[in-house]
Amino acid sequence: MSAEVRRPRRIVYFGTPDMAVPPLQALVAAGFEVLAVVTRVDKRRGRGGDLLPSPVKRAAEALGLPVLHAVDEALHLGADLGVVVAFGQIVKPHALAVLPMVNLHFSLLPRWRGAAPVERAILAGDEVTGVCLMQVAEGLDTGDVYACVELPIDADETAASLRARLVEAGSTLLVEQLAAGLSKARPQHGEATYAAKVHPDDLRLDWSQPAAIRHRVVRLGGAHTTFRGRRLKVLAAELVDPSGVGDTLVGDTVGGLRLETVQPESKGPMPFAAFANGARPAVDERLGA
Repeated sequence: MSAEVRRPRRIVYFGTPDMAVPPLQALVAAGFEVLAVVTRVDKRRGRGGDLLPSPVKRAAEALGLPVLHAVDEALHLGADLGVVVAFGQIVKPHALAVLPMVNLHFSLLPRWRGAAPVERAILAGDEVTGVCLMQVAEGLDTGDVYACVELPIDADETAASLRARLVEAGSTLLVEQLAAGLSKARPQHGEATYAAKVHPDDLRLDWSQPAAIRHRVVRLGGAHTTFRGRRLKVLAAELVDPSGVGDTLVGDTVGGLRLETVQPESKGPMPFAAFANGARPAVDERLGA
């Protein structure tokens, strides 16, 4: 890597969702020259089919930065470095040959390479995770690593809370590493694991599993079961018996989980007590049926 890239000043930023906004803002606040921001094309959402820009596009426009929607359009702007944060697209080899890139990845690589490292760390019961600044390579999150920050995972922490802490730590790490000058990256060491995208079926509560595992699913957000044949989201629950199993509702507790906040089908979130007052569950009524 050339000295110019080791101490980059001119940057192209690649990102899409909300979690990619704070690192972009941090780079601008630190005085880096962001020549352009590359993000996904606007998507049509809602009944009216209105075009919805990505969170990163909205942030870029608020900062007065040019926005592009194709990687190739950003390769010849005179940037020293590309910075990738939750971009959502694979950067092809020909682009890396023209513009060296670094990636902010939200795990302690090589653990949890892939699309959903935060969620997979929680589902696996990991007690520690982190964020790494790495080189972008052809493989999936296989590039050499410049630096990492380690963070503990609280036993009751939600994915949203953990993601926010990781983004804050990652934004600081990114600015510090680029400002100080990138040192020589080191190869990843250890067993690699893959963080597959979380699908709706992953969020279905399986009442035959121990409560500790189901509690992790609830912590992701969007956990769901059924009650009297209709979907019931479980938005918050307290773990009272880690080994508890079963689908029988006793008061506000089922299989070792005390239900705190739920969302019945076609209704908004509510405390479980309010839901129970309206639904009036029978003694020993079951969930998931």
